[in-house]
Amino acid sequence: MQTIDASKLYTSAKQLVEDRVASRLHAKDASLYDFSEEACSCARNFMGWADLATNPPCPIDRIQAFADAERARGLKTVVLIGQGGSTQAPMTITKYNKPDSSDVAFKTLDSDSPVRIREILSELDPATSLFIVSSKSGGTIEPRLALRAVRAQLANRISDADLVKRLVAITDPGSKLEQLAHDEGWLAVFSGEPTVGGRFSALSVFGLLPAALVGIDLQRFMEYARAAETRCSADVADNPAIALAAFLYEGYEAGRNKFSFVTPPRGRVLGLWIEQLVAESVGKEGKGILPSIEVDSLLLASDSGDRGVVTYETKADLPDETRDFRRSLECLSPDIPRMDYQIDAVEQLAEHFIMWEYAVAMCGYLMRVCPFDQPDVASAKAVVLDILRDGQPDPDFTQSFYGNVPLGQIEVRMAPRFAGQADVRGALKALFDSIKPGDFFAINAFLPFTGEGRREALEVIRHGVARAKGVASCLEVGPRYLHSTGQLQKGGPNCGVFLILSADEPDDIPLSQEADSLGALAKAQALGDMATLSARGRRVVHLHLPDNAGVTLRLLASIVEDVLQER
Repeated sequence: MQTIDASKLYTSAKQLVEDRVASRLHAKDASLYDFSEEACSCARNFMGWADLATNPPCPIDRIQAFADAERARGLKTVVLIGQGGSTQAPMTITKYNKPDSSDVAFKTLDSDSPVRIREILSELDPATSLFIVSSKSGGTIEPRLALRAVRAQLANRISDADLVKRLVAITDPGSKLEQLAHDEGWLAVFSGEPTVGGRFSALSVFGLLPAALVGIDLQRFMEYARAAETRCSADVADNPAIALAAFLYEGYEAGRNKFSFVTPPRGRVLGLWIEQLVAESVGKEGKGILPSIEVDSLLLASDSGDRGVVTYETKADLPDETRDFRRSLECLSPDIPRMDYQIDAVEQLAEHFIMWEYAVAMCGYLMRVCPFDQPDVASAKAVVLDILRDGQPDPDFTQSFYGNVPLGQIEVRMAPRFAGQADVRGALKALFDSIKPGDFFAINAFLPFTGEGRREALEVIRHGVARAKGVASCLEVGPRYLHSTGQLQKGGPNCGVFLILSADEPDDIPLSQEADSLGALAKAQALGDMATLSARGRRVVHLHLPDNAGVTLRLLASIVEDVLQER
């Protein structure tokens, strides 16, 4: 394995994180990338994350004062409406903190699912809730249409005039969202920093306002962040970001282009943030590193040669969780390279946000990709808009789902390499037979993950394929993953095998513009993902189910189990 000299690594990589004062460009020598002018401009213009703690663009006192005032007025629930980088860090902070402080409930709405929207809204009183619409560009389709659906669903519970006084915008200056908020007289508008990309925005107002609203002391939180910035910007061998960057890059160079994330349940929300940061930042130009979250540690008892392991020991809510975690560590093969970390208090998340951001920027430099753009996310978005405008492509075939069980029709679409399959079992078998050592398998599911048996059935499929084929696996929530691992899936190495799942919505929420309904938006996104992956030569099958009931997903899981047992 190649050894990285730490001081040399930092001397090279720190070109990306130097001196914000220098014309606010931060990358004095972007030519180090040897990229196109467009990529160099990307590197120069998105380095504002490097000193958010020591030089915050939005005053911490203002954020804290607003949150304190709302809590004093009886705030009970916060609903964050957003997508991608604007929601992952807030979700990590608030979910990690939730077992320790439950006076304000925090809900993240980054789903197209009518089931999810109704579930969230049924649990709150609009008069004691805040609705944060979070979008850097202000034009992302998911939060825009989700807000429209929320307003329609609450129309019989609160007047729109009163609702706008419960709306807060977090967006970059000059966006359409900022204009809408001002025109309608929303409660507040907080401006983002244009030089901070979404997935690097954990310590900006995008992450800090939600943290303060659930009762986290921002001054203490930022003390940890400032200390971490000092350590991660020091030109010394024990810089923790250098150690992590070296681990990731050395693994990548040795063919270990994946790492499994092992942690107690509370730490998994940090894994979701890390997943987006790593996959979207370095998964492009045929290169990439895949984080695999919520893994079965028994699958790591032997070294497959294609992955490392990152472990996080976190606070546990039950004694069994700590015992299970430590037992999981005992199962890990000693031959798999590993990094171990620990987090006790929610404030320590700030340190790890910074460490991972610096490390991934350094790793992008070493891999010679710009870590601050996401070209394949944008291309997939364009395909979705085309489908919403022009209509859906026909399926390759439809089939009664399934046999004698009266569950309606399933639509099947396949990559060209699987052409000729005429039933669900054949399509699935062709997909699974294409998996080879070093690949990974992902379920990209545009489905509700709550309710009886839904997620459990999907996990049966995911882990069944992983065990049968000996590969890393992921369960990705649509449309969230389109803004994270979706970049790597399309722009990274062609080692992914994908099963896209979507379903008709029996109780859909209609929309007046851009899409007929939330269900129609979700299906268009699944179809767009299918089209884009297929065009990139990926191995992919899309199943559109007649409904998203738990029994339907369990039936699909049983079919997958049967297919995997076939010889």
